[in-house]
Amino acid sequence: MNDLNLPITPEPYWRATIDLPSFPPLTEDIHVDVAIIGGGISGITTAYLLAKKGVNVALIEANQLLNGTTGHTTAKITAQHDLIYDEFIQHFGEEKARLYYEANKEAIDWIKEIVTTEQIDCDFTVEDAYIYTTAETERSKIENEWEAYQKIGIDGEYVEKLPLPFSIQGAIMMRNQAQFHPLKYLRQLVQFAVRHGASFYEHTVASDIEAGTKPRIKTKDGHLITCDAVIVCSHFPFYDGALYFSRLYAERSYVLAIKTEKDYPGGMYLSAGNPKRSLRYTMMNGEKLVLVGGESHKTGQGIATMKHYEALQSFAEHTFGIQEILYRWSAQDLVTLDRIPYIGSMRTDYPNIMVATGYRKWGMTSGTLAAHLLSDLAMQKENRYREVFTPSRFYADPSVKNFLKENVDVAKHLISGKLEYALRQPEDLVNGEGAVVNVNGKRCGAYRDEGGNLHIVDTTCTHMGCELEWNNGDRTWDCPCHGSRFSIDGEVMEGPAQRRLEKK
Repeated sequence: MNDLNLPITPEPYWRATIDLPSFPPLTEDIHVDVAIIGGGISGITTAYLLAKKGVNVALIEANQLLNGTTGHTTAKITAQHDLIYDEFIQHFGEEKARLYYEANKEAIDWIKEIVTTEQIDCDFTVEDAYIYTTAETERSKIENEWEAYQKIGIDGEYVEKLPLPFSIQGAIMMRNQAQFHPLKYLRQLVQFAVRHGASFYEHTVASDIEAGTKPRIKTKDGHLITCDAVIVCSHFPFYDGALYFSRLYAERSYVLAIKTEKDYPGGMYLSAGNPKRSLRYTMMNGEKLVLVGGESHKTGQGIATMKHYEALQSFAEHTFGIQEILYRWSAQDLVTLDRIPYIGSMRTDYPNIMVATGYRKWGMTSGTLAAHLLSDLAMQKENRYREVFTPSRFYADPSVKNFLKENVDVAKHLISGKLEYALRQPEDLVNGEGAVVNVNGKRCGAYRDEGGNLHIVDTTCTHMGCELEWNNGDRTWDCPCHGSRFSIDGEVMEGPAQRRLEKK
């Protein structure tokens, strides 16, 4: 522990408390009906659904299964995705807002059903979910959202009090949502998929896709996967056939897993305003472990990232009291121009190359509904949610405004990074410190590890040339333009970048 009483190394509770199956890399050319890229909840659930229907499926993962966003989630299974339904009604109409809700509700119901019927031991509990505000100025937003709930037919309630140790100005509740241990759940889905004939390959990096009636995936090791359909579930679409980098932006958020002094009352909670505060619990050794999350910001931008963990620690101490902080971690997810995920054919001219992305940190339901939608599309079946989530959709309001806003932001950071002159030298760094440094007049990134060894890399992102910033909370180099992340030695940890950084 350091002076802040925070764990030194970020590690999700989920990954620290479970052993996951491992699979070999792909070592030969193969032919399958459907090839899936990405081993998170979307890819694994899609593989299970298709394999169960007799489809020959292969899933490839660049790293290890469940090592990305799914392994770093707070794992709320809910259709209450912040204050969105009033906004969706204004932009898209009641029918599309209702379809969005019903798609997520069906995902929740499916998870409940398979957990029950297959007797999956994954700490699954049914919980009510709440969005609250402590500010009088935000009360009208809560009231408008409650009106939207009533229009759409959402089972909920407007409440004036919560069983939390602080007063609120108002809250809305969505009944019968859920929470679970996501990796215990998905470990079983992997086993079920294998039992039905699906093949999994880890440490297999897709480098390109050749489009056509029989698309082919090329791997970095030179192997080919020929198939009838490709489904890209790799978080950021590595195969960017429709300029997704200009239609998505990346956000990070933070989580502390805490043993609290006061008892946690149950339920799942989210603040309406900023800074975001998210609450839920999970059981660990017969005791409640409270997950305190929030502090969202654009990747590579803002204050020193450790400050976000400190802010959550302060909130938790004031709210529940802290016995011990057992785990800390952060997560990254993508946001679309209109806040609805892109799920469906990547381009209209290649309907057999599909994508699922832009879950805005609500991946448990979004990833599950994506699996059902994509498996239907892969089998050329109709799905009533297709139009709502199609990546080819375009709504002038809000998409034009957000497109301009986000790409102006990218340009600003691209230019400012190029103009920045690094004053520090590598020899200035103490053990455990990272910073932008000057190496022979060139901007570089340096990190001195606990053993005193220097790790120096070029800080120019290999995606589109933006200059990276040091993330001291997670010890990574993060891109403020499109959210790529690199290790201290330059390895790609998050796309859209595909090439590592040059070592110095």
